[in-house]
Amino acid sequence: MKRREFIQNTALASSATMLLGLGACSPSKKGLDSIGIQLFSLPKMLENDLPGTLNMLSQMGYKEIEIYGPYPFSSVAAHERWKAVTPSLGFTGSGFYGHSAKEFQGLLQDNGLKATSGHIDLVSLQTKMPEVGEAVRTLGLDCMGISAIPGELRTSLDDYKRMADTLNAIGENAKNEGFRFIYHNHGYGLHEMDGQIPLNIILDNTDPELVFFEMDIYWTTAGGADPAEYLQKYKDRYIAMHLKDMKEITTFKGDGGTADQWIELFPLMTSVGKGAMDIPAIVDAAQKSGVKHFFVEQDVVENPRVALKESIDYLKSV
Repeated sequence: MKRREFIQNTALASSATMLLGLGACSPSKKGLDSIGIQLFSLPKMLENDLPGTLNMLSQMGYKEIEIYGPYPFSSVAAHERWKAVTPSLGFTGSGFYGHSAKEFQGLLQDNGLKATSGHIDLVSLQTKMPEVGEAVRTLGLDCMGISAIPGELRTSLDDYKRMADTLNAIGENAKNEGFRFIYHNHGYGLHEMDGQIPLNIILDNTDPELVFFEMDIYWTTAGGADPAEYLQKYKDRYIAMHLKDMKEITTFKGDGGTADQWIELFPLMTSVGKGAMDIPAIVDAAQKSGVKHFFVEQDVVENPRVALKESIDYLKSV
């Protein structure tokens, strides 16, 4: 596959997870002792050989995984959107890759892996919470949530305020089902809108006991924000993190709210430790802030065997 085509497909894949809602470790002196992987980093390998790929991840040293939807119980709308984009993505696998939640859990256990987090679409959380809760308990997830707010629901400050109320309601239902609801922020919401930062509206107007956050350090940086500063300001709000690196620090030309802006920055994505981001400082701030789950996420990376090994080897040394 030509590099240009690969970058375009990768960007499309990442955009698809945002639309579809496709997210414990403790610090040690030698680095993180429980490093996870977001499975959207290597979907084709998982689809072609699920047991073998899980074994490969285990051999690399990964201990946790974060899954992505749609799942068998996901909303009809989520399945329809997924079906529409999979021809361009070049794969169809998601959720439990053709297995039941119990079977999938068994495969993870056989390879010394534990699912601790997952991404799912907003509609499923609003309409399928009992089914979500059952799957979460079967897998033993700590948290599950949305990877992004749909674009049509974040066009104004009032939209963000309404979304904060929506997230509070979902968080309360999630708590009743026994898991923590997380909101993964993409690169949007970090530029001023009518004098306010939209992401801050979400953070300031959601209940800390009901709504938790997952930081993607790449897109936070692309949005012009400092990951460490957000972690310090909102201590105990972030419980999960996506780790990847940027070849050279670059920000969106606009507000980060559209796919063309993400596509432009995909060529700068690289393995953790091979770029310009201050990973040790971010990880240190994350540990002090209360982050429990650290997931390497290199969206549909071209050579997972090499790239994902590079990332975890670096993180073991941080």
